[in-house]
Amino acid sequence: MSAAGLVVAALVGIASIIVLIVWFKVHPFLALMAGSGVMALCAGVSYTEMFSSFTTGLGSTLSGVGLLIVLGTIIGALLTSSGGSDVIVDAILAKTPVKRLPWALALVAFIIGIPLFFEVGVVILIPVVMAAAHRAKLPVVLLGIPALAGLSALHGLIPPHPGPLIAIEALGANLGLTLGFGLIVAIPCVAIAGPLLGKVMAKWVPIEANMGLLGDAVSAPQDSKKPHFWVAILVVLLPVVLMLAATVVELLGVDGAGVGAAIAFVGTPLIALSITTVAAMFLLGYGLGSSAGEVSKRIGASLGPIASILLIVGAGGGFKQTLVDSGIADTIAGGITQMGLPLLLAAWLVSVLIRLATGSATVATVTASGIMAPLVQGLAPTEAALMVLAIGAGSVFLSHVNDAGFW
Repeated sequence: MSAAGLVVAALVGIASIIVLIVWFKVHPFLALMAGSGVMALCAGVSYTEMFSSFTTGLGSTLSGVGLLIVLGTIIGALLTSSGGSDVIVDAILAKTPVKRLPWALALVAFIIGIPLFFEVGVVILIPVVMAAAHRAKLPVVLLGIPALAGLSALHGLIPPHPGPLIAIEALGANLGLTLGFGLIVAIPCVAIAGPLLGKVMAKWVPIEANMGLLGDAVSAPQDSKKPHFWVAILVVLLPVVLMLAATVVELLGVDGAGVGAAIAFVGTPLIALSITTVAAMFLLGYGLGSSAGEVSKRIGASLGPIASILLIVGAGGGFKQTLVDSGIADTIAGGITQMGLPLLLAAWLVSVLIRLATGSATVATVTASGIMAPLVQGLAPTEAALMVLAIGAGSVFLSHVNDAGFW
């Protein structure tokens, strides 16, 4: 098929996904699956090849990214149910003067946002923000914006969150390198879009906290005994430290044997998160007096809610593979190259457009990663990592009425 025909096929496929999600309120998993089929048929792909591409992409994505999401979910669930997240929040806020509260909330969100999904972090921090604003008699926006900025930045830029993991898998980027660059980028982003912007916005919306709105949002943790602050911090930062250490030994070229090889092994994403999961089970479960049955029950309860996320991630992998196998991704990539558009800007723009249309950071990441994947060939590892961050930044751009997180 001609290049123009393939571009039209891509536009029809993406448009069908947007229409199904936005107008017909179809679940993103089904929309991605249907959009992949429409795109493949428009591109002249046979039925057999269409199903083969989609299932291959779905399986390869879930076998890699899916496992990491599951392990990250377990870690976050144990941290929350043990009261570890509450301990971190309370310890930081207790030592913070009133004028530094916006920065403290940004720091809290940044720390607990590493192992927790955006939605979970919001649920945890809403009562904290309301209570702190009520006690200090400060506008809710002044404290709420920094908290949301911290969660949003990590959601879009830092693995093991689903979005960055999808982009890393699709683009073949180095996870540790992406994590390191992501932290470097996220810190100033949170500072500017959090405490600094919150101070300006609080003048426009000077509404104080209404504690009656919380209802039963604040609930006691399941365990009467909570972990120590440094134990909770250890669980949060352990996978980050392991993966960054592996990246350092790889960059130094000492990962071939001995201690360097051992560090590189334990720093691979799957091993690092597996080690952290085991540590969380002991430090936040058994070590606090919970029985094996109780810990198992908490883990089981945490896995059900992420079924939807896993399905979307898997369908995104299938959509990406359909883009590649049909030749559409190569055609679009060639067009971007001919236009002379900087690759990072192109990746960000594609992600932004899908984000604005669908309201879904995950769908934006999946689509942009699939389109940009052919352009990663030949790029240096640092450039591939930066492209992941460009896509991630675009995926959390301008949350508005079609985004559940907006409400």
